[in-house]
Amino acid sequence: MSLHPFGSDWPQLADDVFIAPGAQVIGRVTIGASSSVWFNCVLRGDVGRINVGQRTNIQDGSIVHVTGGRFDTEIGDDVLIGHGCIIHGCRLESRAFIGMGSVVLDGATVEGDAMLAAGALLTPGKTVKTGELWAGRPAKFLRSLTQGEIAGNRAGASGYARLAQVYRAGA
Repeated sequence: MSLHPFGSDWPQLADDVFIAPGAQVIGRVTIGASSSVWFNCVLRGDVGRINVGQRTNIQDGSIVHVTGGRFDTEIGDDVLIGHGCIIHGCRLESRAFIGMGSVVLDGATVEGDAMLAAGALLTPGKTVKTGELWAGRPAKFLRSLTQGEIAGNRAGASGYARLAQVYRAGA
């Protein structure tokens, strides 16, 4: 596990967090119970704070950072962040779904049970509302999610929480 201080600030992790080999967690980062940070991710809380809730997963190759003096990064509970995302100075509310390769920029918000499609670019200050799917570069409203899609997204987050515990057990 690669935890690093920034000045006197060390990452604060719940006891059952899974940090995969190659991931780097730096400075003012807090990660809640049963969450996971997968292979080769970087969470850099140097010039601001990163808070990650419970049962949230940040998948392989993703980067989480802040905008010093302006925007910390807040990630709620049961959030699914796909492979290769950039999450920067924004807010991802509980049960948000961020598709693979997406970028979420300063001051943007993805509300609970909302989805940003794979490869999307959510520009500064935009908000994806509950139950919406946004896609594209720049991201725009595409359609409303079905109840089945929302349920599937929630299941994906809980599945990753279970998988992380398998890895912690030495699978």
